[in-house]
Amino acid sequence: MKKLLVMSMIACMAFSAAACGAKEEAPAPADGAEAPAETEALEDAADEAAPAEASGDKTWIIAMDTVFRPFEFTDETGEFVGIDVDVMKAIAEDQGFSYEIQSLGWDAAVAAVQAGQADGLIAGASITDERKASGWIFSDGYYNATQTFVVPEGSDITSFEDLRGKNVAVKNGTAGADFAESLKEEYGFTTTVFEDSPTMYQDVILGNSAACVEDTPIMADSIKVGGLALQIPEGMESDGAPYGFAIMNEANQELLDMFNAGLANIRENGTYDEIISKYLGE
Repeated sequence: MKKLLVMSMIACMAFSAAACGAKEEAPAPADGAEAPAETEALEDAADEAAPAEASGDKTWIIAMDTVFRPFEFTDETGEFVGIDVDVMKAIAEDQGFSYEIQSLGWDAAVAAVQAGQADGLIAGASITDERKASGWIFSDGYYNATQTFVVPEGSDITSFEDLRGKNVAVKNGTAGADFAESLKEEYGFTTTVFEDSPTMYQDVILGNSAACVEDTPIMADSIKVGGLALQIPEGMESDGAPYGFAIMNEANQELLDMFNAGLANIRENGTYDEIISKYLGE
């Protein structure tokens, strides 16, 4: 009876595999095989079926900005590179998951994650209470950055008071924009919103705005690499906030957990420091 029961279970399993589109069926046990061997074959078959259902087979879609040096940008060879790109790669390798980057621009990247067209976002996104309240679910911070006001090269603006009656350019939906908004009433300046950093910088260089607000490491890199006619005044920066990887659907908590675990590992083994040094020399 025991032998018949085990053979019936194997037959049911073979039928189920065929119904799910399996291309191979487990061979039937040889005549006269002992019941324990048949049971072992059944367990082996079950073990072989498990990886097909594992979440590790999933390719996660990661949305990023298009130009946010040194966190994401296209280098002279046409390759998409940057701190965010390298951190994501290192974490995926550490945790053993597959992913695909979609370089969409800030607004489109946020919208893609909100709409479920992407699973997560890494684009120099500051961790704020306002974003958490609106549904952003953040990882541990992976880089601590301040926001700073930036003025034309040679400008006599050295303090917030010097902005009174003037206009400040900001980028839509960023911590820099929030920083400017928190000060504009007190210091009497107005703001104009732009969709990307290069256009915002150009508005200041052309004299349409007296200043813009940007993440300090991004601005320092842009001035150095791009030779922009801009400068960063001392004492016009925020207290700082960490950047975080974000999901906006609790169903993707597994991805967030892997990011946190991988981040801790690459910090410990030195990979993280190598990435930061590569782009910022810190």
